[in-house]
Order: sequence, then structure tokens, then C-alpha cells
Amino acid sequence: MKIPISQPLFGPEELRAVQEPLESGWVVQGPKVKAFEDQFAAFIDTRFAAATTSCTTALHLAMVALGVKPGDEVLVPAFTWVATPNVVEYMGATPIFCDIDLTTFNIDVKKVESLITPKTVGLLPVHLFGLCADMDPLIRLAQKHHLWIVEDAACAFGGQYRGRHAGTFGKMGCFSFHPRKSITTGEGGMVTTTEPELDLMVRSLRDHGATRSDLSRHQETGGFLLPEYPHVGYNYRMTDIQGALGCAQMARASSILERRAALARRYDQKLAAFPWLKSPSVPEGYVHGYQAYVCLFRPEEPTLRSVKSFNVARNALMADLEANEIATRPGTHAPVLLEYYREKYRLRPEHFPNAFIADQLSLALPLFPQLSEENLDRICGALEQAYLRFNKLQNQGHR
Repeated sequence: MKIPISQPLFGPEELRAVQEPLESGWVVQGPKVKAFEDQFAAFIDTRFAAATTSCTTALHLAMVALGVKPGDEVLVPAFTWVATPNVVEYMGATPIFCDIDLTTFNIDVKKVESLITPKTVGLLPVHLFGLCADMDPLIRLAQKHHLWIVEDAACAFGGQYRGRHAGTFGKMGCFSFHPRKSITTGEGGMVTTTEPELDLMVRSLRDHGATRSDLSRHQETGGFLLPEYPHVGYNYRMTDIQGALGCAQMARASSILERRAALARRYDQKLAAFPWLKSPSVPEGYVHGYQAYVCLFRPEEPTLRSVKSFNVARNALMADLEANEIATRPGTHAPVLLEYYREKYRLRPEHFPNAFIADQLSLALPLFPQLSEENLDRICGALEQAYLRFNKLQNQGHR
């Protein structure tokens, strides 16, 4: 049986949960979405949480609510899913890319201040793969330069930094519930904040700019009074079917996170014998959410010159594992290498060496709660054999 890269954990509870809105007839954004929002806010210890259709739309709403406009600049990491800079582009603003720290895959905080200009309005750090960015220095920089922070916490459910959950440090935090995330609603997102004005704006913008939702209109007036529309908004509403699924997932969230962490520890132990594969780093004071288990393939310390040959080796390993019915993936990509950003801003790998290395050499291994220890051991054994085969072929080629 093929081992997938990820797999949602569903059971009878989820099946029953999604039946309830179907039976009630209320399937648009309603009481189940509100219950999910309340549970999520309580879990991460924030004041407000507003559900959306995806993390991308959550980030877009954050940009609109903060008034980002053409000519503004927003700092983003150079290694992240393309949605992060895309939401800046949506506003006609300019994403300013910052290289990453290869140890954590997150934005290199030492390089941020040199990129701040009079046009900079905010910082958009990403908590990649479940590990929080180093928030204290980013918060100090934001205060010094009068910038806002929005956290791209798409992968960061369960991640903590110095005792606080991801998504609670900036003006807003944005989460994803895509099927590869720790908890899922199929597709879906969440905007978290402690500021009531921002929360109200996000709730209005996700619902065409309305002053009240269908649920509140029904509760307050019996549904016969239509709302006002003071803003040009969007249709970014989560359905109650998704909200019900989210509630069922929240009920098992702690056990899901504990299982992912236990599997990650087993990976750490098994891969400690592989000096050519660097396991995820967890600095002191952090709790890794392990949305993904992403390693860095490096038979020796990579340089810009050696990356291409290492990339061939990494891809050979991935192909070998695929032949053994074990799915792998690159960690994510570097938007600075993708055609749109590369051509528009004339970006080159040497401008972002660590992002380039991560793009070419990161390797995500299967991680999901149903993964057995036996299959994890099978993955590590297959990985070792693939590397030995590659080395043998490489040595033969040098003769």
C-alpha cells in the first residue's frame, strides 16, 4: 500500500458532524461556523477568530482591512507558498522578499531591517511547516519603524513561541484548513485578532461588505431586515458544513498534535544516523506544530555552485521512494524563482541564496496521525537504501 505524504484524520464524529447542517437545512455560514470560530479562538487563546474560505482569502482580507494600497511595500520571506506574496500583489503593493535562515526555513530576522524603506507598511512573516518565526526581534522592528505585523500561520496550528500560540503576535494571524494541514475543513481559513475593529471589518468584508451576517440578521430581526453595505466586500464565507467539520476536528485537535509530535520525535531518532539529511530544527522556547516534517538534503554544506548537483541527487531519492510507493514532496517553493516574480522584479538565485538552497534541497517526508511506527521505519529504511544506491551509481560514474 502506498504511503501518502499526508492524510486527514476523519472518523464517525466527522461524518455525523457534517450531517447535522444537512439535516437542519442551514448550510451557509451560520451557527456551526460560529461554534468553530469560538473553539478555535479558545484553543489558541485569542479574542476573535473569523472563518474564511482559505488562508489566501484570510490574508487578502487582512491586507484590505489594514488599508494596504498601491505603492506600499510589505516584507515577505523568499521561501514560502506563492499565496504569501500574491496577497500583497492583489493590493497593487510590492512584496519585498527577504532571505531565510536555513536552520529554521523562516525569515532571517537579521536581514529584515536593511530592507525597510519609507514605503514599507508591514511585515508578513510565515511560520513555515509549523515552526514559528522568531517574533521578538520582528516585533521590536515593527514598533521601531511603526509597521504592522500579519502572521501567515497557514501551517502553524499547534506551533508556539515562548509560551504563546502562533497567530497571537501581530495585528492579525491567518490560518489554513487545507487537507494537508493538521486539522482540516476541506478548504478553509481563519483570521485571528485581539482588536474588535479589525475583527468587525474582516467579518464585513468576507460577506460582501455587509453590516450583519445572515445568522445575526436571523437572530436579531427574524431575517426580515436587510443589512447595509458600507464597504465593497467579497464572498469569502465558510459554509456551515465546513464549520461543523471544523468543530469535530477541534474536538480531536490536541490528540492530533500529540501524535504528529510523537512521530516527529521517532523520525528525529531514526534520521540521526543520516548525516546527509538535516532534520527539522526546534530552537529553545519553541513548540513545533509539525504540519509537515521537512528535512534538508545536504551530503555536504551546500553552496550556490553545488546546489544543482545536490538537487539531482534529491530528486533521484524522491523518485526512488516513489517507486517504492512512498510519497515525498519538496518542502515548498521559493516565489522569487517562479516566473511571475522572477521576471517582474528581475530576481536571481544569488539574491536569495538560502531560499534557493531550500527550494532545491528541501524534502518533506510522510507525516499524519494514522502513520504507523512500522511504516515510518519503512520510510527511513527506503530512504537509506535509496541514498546508498545513488552513491554507488555516482561512484561508478566517476571511474
